[in-house]
Amino acid sequence: MQQVLKDITTGQKSNHCRYFKMKVINSHKSKEINGLIQSSFAEKSIIFSDKSTSYVNISDYVEAHYTEKSNKKTTQTTLKWVHIAISNAKRTLLGIFHKIKGKYLQNYLDEFCYKLNRRHFGDKLFDRLVIAVAKIYV
Repeated sequence: MQQVLKDITTGQKSNHCRYFKMKVINSHKSKEINGLIQSSFAEKSIIFSDKSTSYVNISDYVEAHYTEKSNKKTTQTTLKWVHIAISNAKRTLLGIFHKIKGKYLQNYLDEFCYKLNRRHFGDKLFDRLVIAVAKIYV
């Protein structure tokens, strides 16, 4: 079943993901994952994920959390963008860098997400680049 999301204010419907965020977590501790969810997403967010046992009480931090067991059907529908993003990241990283050190993996993922997230900027791409360069990151 394809999940169609509707913007409450504009009424515009969307069934694709527009913003990606990837984070390397060195353990499967639910506290670490829940802390990441709480700091990364607004309370009004809707999260679609697989049925990993690492995700405990994510629904306490967001408006809705839908889980699907990863199989052939869900790979083509509900979890489609998760699998597309992961496979594109793997292809891009292996194609450009050939050998990836774990020490720099988060930097590689940050670069991939930056490129992926700016694909909808269109004619505002240069303006956004100037803002990104001028902004001070801590």
